[in-house]
Amino acid sequence: MTELETEMAQRSVVLVIMDGVGRGDGGPGDAVAKADMPVLKGLLETCPHVFLKAHGTAVGLPSDGDIGNSEVGHNTMGCGQVYNQGAKLVNESIATSRMWSGSTWRELVGNCLEKNSTMHFIGLLSDGNVHSNTEHLKAMLLQCVKEGIKRARVHILLDGRDVPPTSALGYIDDLEQTLAECRDAGMDGKIASGGGRMKITMDRYEADWAMVERGWNVHVRGEGRMFPSARAAVKAYREETPGVIDQDLEPFVIGEDGVPVGAMGSDDSVILFNFRGDRAMELSRAFDEREFDKFDRGDAFPRMFAGMLEYDSDTHVPRKYLLEPPQIENTMTQFLNSVGAAQFAVSETQKFGHVTYFWNGNRSGRQNEELETFVEIPSDNVSFDTAPRMKSAQIALAVTEAVESGRYRFIRCNFPNGDMVGHTGNFPATVEGLEAVDEGLGQILEAARKAGYIMAVTADHGNADDMLSVAKDGTVTPKTSHSLNRVPFIVWDGAERHDLVPGDYGLANIAATLTELMGLPVPPQWEKSMLA
Repeated sequence: MTELETEMAQRSVVLVIMDGVGRGDGGPGDAVAKADMPVLKGLLETCPHVFLKAHGTAVGLPSDGDIGNSEVGHNTMGCGQVYNQGAKLVNESIATSRMWSGSTWRELVGNCLEKNSTMHFIGLLSDGNVHSNTEHLKAMLLQCVKEGIKRARVHILLDGRDVPPTSALGYIDDLEQTLAECRDAGMDGKIASGGGRMKITMDRYEADWAMVERGWNVHVRGEGRMFPSARAAVKAYREETPGVIDQDLEPFVIGEDGVPVGAMGSDDSVILFNFRGDRAMELSRAFDEREFDKFDRGDAFPRMFAGMLEYDSDTHVPRKYLLEPPQIENTMTQFLNSVGAAQFAVSETQKFGHVTYFWNGNRSGRQNEELETFVEIPSDNVSFDTAPRMKSAQIALAVTEAVESGRYRFIRCNFPNGDMVGHTGNFPATVEGLEAVDEGLGQILEAARKAGYIMAVTADHGNADDMLSVAKDGTVTPKTSHSLNRVPFIVWDGAERHDLVPGDYGLANIAATLTELMGLPVPPQWEKSMLA
């Protein structure tokens, strides 16, 4: 090996993750385009780069309509593979019975058994596999029978978007058959309430809290127009409004002798069985938040609530969820430890767990005390739109010092601003936060230039690139959720140019690319490198 080849084989890399910074359309809701970010724009103009998928199937979610998030994004980047998340994770957990041994399932079941109370299920009655799957609901009902639970109630949201528009009766009949099996086995199981998904409960982006309140009144309080069965309700509404489709059906309550069969009591347990987060967030908050001011919940509602998954790992909604994230093997950290490569990870509190725990395959702590250094910079306990620069200067300084030390073969950092400020919906503040990220990027670039490091720049998902939502009537409101946009992956090197092969890549291709840049062999389990 020549001296140059030896030098190149020992290259070090710093990865900058600009959380929530995707490629938008340049329109009025694109804070990334609006922000003055000369360093990022200069890199895009002069360096090899591609735009990666950071949502849907590229990060293990069931469909490409599923927005990515920081948790699965860092999982995927850190292991170079696509692990099942969302519906796929639920399917596996039911097939292996792992769900039934989880602490949250055991807690909710134990609550019902101890208090002789009711297990409630709320969710989209659909096998569209976008927000939910009826097979998951039926499996949980049958497991309740096995566990000895005496009563179960199902609160159904009718689809008509991810499945044929007037297919509700087929799903209702299928569910009623499962409930009849439950009753034959000794559990009192019934449908308790319902309505179209665009009428009640499944609002998103806080566009219409009144939708959630209508759902709350129907599901929790048992208040609404009463019918003897869900089938009767659907048929009545269709007769009254010819041409109405399932998603637009009015809410209903199932009653017997004028009494709702499924009004919730404070001792009951509740499971929201949707696995997709965007339309599950608001109902979860209504059950979970101690200081809740969106509508009057009343006092007698269950406190034992869980979602199928953690719908937002940034804000930890909901507090309880049935499935833990997957235990991921063959991570980049494991590989670098195996070859003795020292690593450094830094972010502020808001994203510290993402560059450590989630990056390392959902493992707490350092895997090798000698080789791994973690630095957490405490986040301020404020609304981030009031301090949009966050801790970007401190993060940049920590990375710069790590580069200058010459100790680390691989350095990674996360600037949270684009995501955390973007979540507030405050567009000017997000622009300011992004400009602070660009300043930090410039400082790291200069340190990399002086020390001979290669620098890669990417993001875990979009957010700040798509901050406005336009309703059908033209009303424009702030959008605080993640976007479906691709994210940049840029390679800068002051010593040579590293061209990238054009292709349809995702976040899983990052690990192999970084490892190859370091001159190390790529583990066979990983997705391929993007380097030419």
